[in-house]
Amino acid sequence: MPSQPSKELETFDNPQPARDYSIRIRIPEFTCLCPKTGQPDFAELHLEYVPRHLCVELKALKMYVWSFRDEGAFHEAVTNRILEDLVAVTQPKFMRLTADFNVRGGIYTTVVAEHRDPEWQPPVPVTLP
Repeated sequence: MPSQPSKELETFDNPQPARDYSIRIRIPEFTCLCPKTGQPDFAELHLEYVPRHLCVELKALKMYVWSFRDEGAFHEAVTNRILEDLVAVTQPKFMRLTADFNVRGGIYTTVVAEHRDPEWQPPVPVTLP
């Protein structure tokens, strides 16, 4: 198989570091294993961030997300771990990861984890008439 899962995240230089802008990435096929039963858990991940100097490379992100497929993890733990790993390699001004897990036993779980650089001030939203 030419591609393999990997915990290695790659980055590239932000092409507009002087501008605050948002990057939104939807990852609809996240899977991990329930640590109690070993059964698969499925989720859609939504990553939003305001880059500083680095952006996450998408193929590396895909391989990274794939690496969780055979790991047991609670929803809260895996969401926070992914956020921490992404923050460590990109050092963004702001990053939010939302993990919408599919139903399990009649219960849906959504976990939202955020990172905010304490020195960063978000721009004031513009409201048009």
